[in-house]
Parts: sequence; structure tokens; C-alpha cells
Amino acid sequence: MSDFFLQFNPVTQAFIATLFTWGVTAAGAALVFFTRAVNQKLMDSMLGFAAGVMIAASFWSLLAPGIEMAEQLGHTPWLTAVIGFMGGGIFMRLADKFLPHLHPGLSINKSEGIKTSWQRSTLLVLAITLHNIPEGLAVGVAFGAVGAHLPSATIGGAIALAIGIGIQNFPEGTAVSMPLRREGMSNWKSFLMGQASGMVEPIAGVIGALFVLKMQNILPYALCFAAGAMIFVVVEELIPESQHNYANIDLVTMTTMAGFSVMMILDVALG
Repeated sequence: MSDFFLQFNPVTQAFIATLFTWGVTAAGAALVFFTRAVNQKLMDSMLGFAAGVMIAASFWSLLAPGIEMAEQLGHTPWLTAVIGFMGGGIFMRLADKFLPHLHPGLSINKSEGIKTSWQRSTLLVLAITLHNIPEGLAVGVAFGAVGAHLPSATIGGAIALAIGIGIQNFPEGTAVSMPLRREGMSNWKSFLMGQASGMVEPIAGVIGALFVLKMQNILPYALCFAAGAMIFVVVEELIPESQHNYANIDLVTMTTMAGFSVMMILDVALG
């Protein structure tokens, strides 16, 4: 697989990888063609698995390489990591505060961000889109780091990150399309709305790759920034949503650990 990617420049690599992550989002949304609802225990388990993948990716694919790169570039590693990591979390908090969105399972009067008259379906898509921005950015930054020829960045590690994020995108597509289908929206429209949340990832991926290639000195900050943004999404959204039903909490905890293990294996084996 790495040989396939190596024939392209880093920006194209990031674009191809994020097309894959978008495609997995669409695959999750496509479940509406087969059923009107997903078993809640299964849905909670998938969200828990996604949380584990993102936690592992944040460290193995982003924070750890970012700290190593900071040292190679003569930065103060811990300071670079803290600034980037907290910057990513603060960015997501501000986006969460101001971008109108609605989390799956909630009524329209519990929408967050600036109040608008937008439809529930639009607000649901925006909620998952908000999650996907740091994911696409992370993939782009990872491939950009490879293009910058820093020793701690490998094409295998970037591919592993894309695969991991793709895996955890599956339940995100489902989390948008299924509620819309249950509310009476057609199969096709529910699917189109569900996959639309992943469209931002190729855009964010290309921007991330271009950004670090043009400004290589801030690459460690960019990696840690992406990690902070992803951890914000996990703690603020994925874990609470997966554990809202206390009856499933033990199962969800184990699937979260399984997701972490899968991402760790991918990164260590490929990276």
C-alpha cells in the first residue's frame, strides 16, 4: 500500500487518504438502505470503539511524533506539545460554541452554537462535520510531515492514521443517517445527509498537508494541535454518547479499549 502512495506528492496523498475516510463515512450512512434502526447496544459499542481509535491515534500518530519532531528542530518538546495540544482543544471549544449544530438523539431545542432557524437535519450534519474537521486535518498533517522528510514521520504511520480514522468514521455516518430515516426522511436523502458530514475531510486534509509543507517549522505544533482537537471530540462527544445508557457501560468500556488496541497495532506495525 505504501508503494501506491509514494508515487504521489504529499498533498495528493492526503487527498486520496481522506477520500477513503469520507468513503467509510458514506458506508456507515448506507446502512439506512438495509434497516430503519441500529441496535442501541451495537451503536454504543461502535461509538466506544471509535473513541478508542481516536485516543490511540492522538498519541501514537500525532503527539508522540510531534514531540520527537520538536526535539529534532531544537524546540522545547514539552512546551511545543502543550501549546499545540491545548490550542487544538481551544479551537474546537470555540467552534463548538459558535457553530450551530445538534447532537444525535437530542431534540431541536437542545441545539448548540449560535441560534438559527436551520432544519434539524442540517444541524445534525454540522455536528458530525465539526468532528471531521480535526480528523481530516490530522491525516493531512501526517502526510505533510512525510513530505517534509522528518525522520519521525513515515508513510506507513500516515496510512495507519488514515485507516484508523476511516474505521471510526463508520458509526459517525450511521449516527446521522439513522435518526433522519426514523423521522421519515427517504433512504436516499438520509444517506446523502449522512455522507455529507464526511465531505469536509478531503478539504481539511489538503489544507493540512499544504500548511505544513509551506511552514515546516510549525509542524510539531500542527501535529499536537490535531491531537488536542481529536481528544476534545472524544471527551466532549464520543464517550458521553457511547455511555449514556449505563446498562451498556462495561461493554462500551471494553470496545473503547479494543479500538485503542487496534489503532495501536496499526500504528506500531505500519509506522
